[in-house]
Amino acid sequence: MSKRDYYDVLSVAKDASDGEIKKAYRRVAMKYHPDRNPDDKEAEEIFKEANEAFEVLSDREKRARYDQFGHAGVEGQTHGGAADFSNIFDNIFGDIFEGGRGGRNHVRKGSDLRYNMELTLEDAVKGKEVQIQIPTTVTCGTCGGSGAKPGTQPVDCSTCGGHGQVRMQQGFFSVQQTCPRCKGTGKQIKHPCPNCYGRGFVEETKTLSVKVPPGVDNGDRIRLNGEGQAGLHGGPSGDLYVEMRVKPHAIFERDGSHLHCVIPISFADAALGGELEVPTLDGKVKLKIPPETQTGKLFRLRQKGVTPIRSRVAGDLLCRVVIETPVQLTVRQKEILEEFQTIGKEQGSRQSPKKTTWFDGVKKFVDGLTS
Repeated sequence: MSKRDYYDVLSVAKDASDGEIKKAYRRVAMKYHPDRNPDDKEAEEIFKEANEAFEVLSDREKRARYDQFGHAGVEGQTHGGAADFSNIFDNIFGDIFEGGRGGRNHVRKGSDLRYNMELTLEDAVKGKEVQIQIPTTVTCGTCGGSGAKPGTQPVDCSTCGGHGQVRMQQGFFSVQQTCPRCKGTGKQIKHPCPNCYGRGFVEETKTLSVKVPPGVDNGDRIRLNGEGQAGLHGGPSGDLYVEMRVKPHAIFERDGSHLHCVIPISFADAALGGELEVPTLDGKVKLKIPPETQTGKLFRLRQKGVTPIRSRVAGDLLCRVVIETPVQLTVRQKEILEEFQTIGKEQGSRQSPKKTTWFDGVKKFVDGLTS
């Protein structure tokens, strides 16, 4: 019985790429594998035929001879369809498993760390150099990160033979997984380093100096390169991210580049006007309160806010005045206020326009409900 053309077996063109051939073989092998087709002789023959076709077409030299001389060019160089399927599985799926045979030389960057730094509003606005202490891991200075006692070397893992991966066969599928003994490194340490006990790193507390630039705000981060955890197998250390947390302030509340504050003023200052000293982050300034100022009035002090880290323009300080009702009045103060109240009633809406307007609105609303 004459053999079918290998390209026809896999249903690919003669100029098909290696990837197309691999994909075609995968499709045929999955469909006709004996585990999926028990007691089906025809499926078994197609599967063997596909194995043989893939064995030839996936090999550059065999494929070249087959293209020139046909089956005669590769006669005696195939396994007659009885090729070990696990090896063919490797050819197709091996690229999916990262580090299948390179585990022992795998170098990995260390983990990044985060440090939450608390700052006062003043320090966040003006900037400051801060000393911080962080627990971290560093490469062991005794063994240089190998984990082995000085004068000795790690040996190949007895379980995976130094590959870092082990193969698990389950029916039709053969799957690679990280070696449970060496954790993918491919190495075992017979004589651990007395300093790091074979880990390749040691724990320590580092003191670092962090320059906080002026204008930082909540959530801003400063990256310190190489100040994170030690890398694996001599890999570079990770980075340290210092994240800003600004404490609440007793007077000011920050909103981007602006600052807000509430200033209590007396009834007399609001009515007659006056001049107040207002605190800013740069010291006190004078604020003029015009006569007849109402509670809630907002005063803006230009460029007395914050210069953000990503801008050169300072924000403003917004001061909202709140009229404070006097308490613990003396007899004389009560007399004066009662006299003031009597005069106010005689003046009517001229002195309390908002009050009059509000009560007029209430009256109309109530009349509308009862009519």
